[in-house]
Amino acid sequence: MGAHTHRHAPAEGPTPRAAALAALDEVPWGEIKDSTGSAAAIPVLLDSVARGDAETARAALDELRSRICQYGFVVEQATAATVPFLWELAQLPHVTCRAHIIQLLKNIADARQWERTAAVYPKLLNRRENHVTWERDARRAVHARRGALHRLLADDDTEIARATTELARALGE
Repeated sequence: MGAHTHRHAPAEGPTPRAAALAALDEVPWGEIKDSTGSAAAIPVLLDSVARGDAETARAALDELRSRICQYGFVVEQATAATVPFLWELAQLPHVTCRAHIIQLLKNIADARQWERTAAVYPKLLNRRENHVTWERDARRAVHARRGALHRLLADDDTEIARATTELARALGE
């Protein structure tokens, strides 16, 4: 009976999660693109990362990764809009896949695939959908929240601290 009561403890549950994802509705997800087309599913995936058990959260994060940083280096229009939520989730103790979120942020910070391609094929910059701009915006979004690095570096979880060290290095910190 004690376990049943503990599972429904309202004091810790929804409050931090709700605060972290409160701004999700401010992004016009249906009007921007991820690797599948419309980015409308991204809020659901972020919510699953925030609320899910370890298996659910990891599956949602894997799906999110394929939508916003495919192959670990191809960013999309929706990537920059997703980054602030990833930073927030990485800092919430109840989120089960925090080290993997931090690794995803590092992949985004390192992404230069479109930039390198445009250097060889400058006509890419004339396309209506400018992937180079998306990439730069995504990198800027990761840099903008780097103030959280010191808290994450101090985390007791060595996997989180290690991933954060790699992210800090990628950000030139």
